[in-house]
Amino acid sequence: MLFHETLALIENDKNNQTIKLPEGWAQGRAFFGGFSAALAAQFLLRQFPGDYHLRSFAISFVAPATPGDATLSYRVLRQGSSVLQVSVEITQNDEVMLAGLASLGKGRSSSVSVSGETPPDLKTINDGPGLPEADIVPEFAKNFDYRITSGGMPFSGQPGRTFGGWIRFRKEQQELTTAAVLALVDAWPPAVLPHLDSPAPASSLTWTIEFPDLPLDEFNTNDWFQYEAFIEHAEQGYGHSRAGLWSEEGKLLAISRQSFTVFA
Repeated sequence: MLFHETLALIENDKNNQTIKLPEGWAQGRAFFGGFSAALAAQFLLRQFPGDYHLRSFAISFVAPATPGDATLSYRVLRQGSSVLQVSVEITQNDEVMLAGLASLGKGRSSSVSVSGETPPDLKTINDGPGLPEADIVPEFAKNFDYRITSGGMPFSGQPGRTFGGWIRFRKEQQELTTAAVLALVDAWPPAVLPHLDSPAPASSLTWTIEFPDLPLDEFNTNDWFQYEAFIEHAEQGYGHSRAGLWSEEGKLLAISRQSFTVFA
């Protein structure tokens, strides 16, 4: 099932709803975490009025999810005049797979206006290779097109602090949404994988992502987007990175921070 077909199953104004996580999105033995986070975000945005923009989403991947039924639930922690603080969970078999804390806020007039950071020089889409058609590439990644123009290919033994390039959904042409932005960002593997000279498992542990209040209806999921991560520190099997996602024209769409594990 396609990404947007699954998101379309989420109902408005309904807490504790069950949805089926589809096949075809495996990340090792687990369901692709970016898809889980996208479902949680879309679920929240369907429960509250449209003028509440998702400003920040802090996510903990508690346990590996698997294809099949999963329950989405939320709890309002505080509602102010313009900001909602909400917790959200995805559970399977009464166990928490994903836990998140979301801040949703209405826009208001302000004297402060600072434009988003411009993207680094990621060259052009034609300047970098895609991921190879190989068994080592996770199943979910085959739903995206990549062009790696910053850093090396995963498991190529090329150390560096940056990793990224260009990305788009491969099979889907839909209006870009916040949920799709989440999937595009998390579709990139941890930025330390080019440091390794042979395959080893790695996964996100926690993730905080923030969204500038930018209209997304001018973008399509089949457009190319720019991504680059910067490794801040990595040691003893854990790492920390920051990243950004930009449109092809250089508009900042997301600001991301992740802690991750690597078993090598």
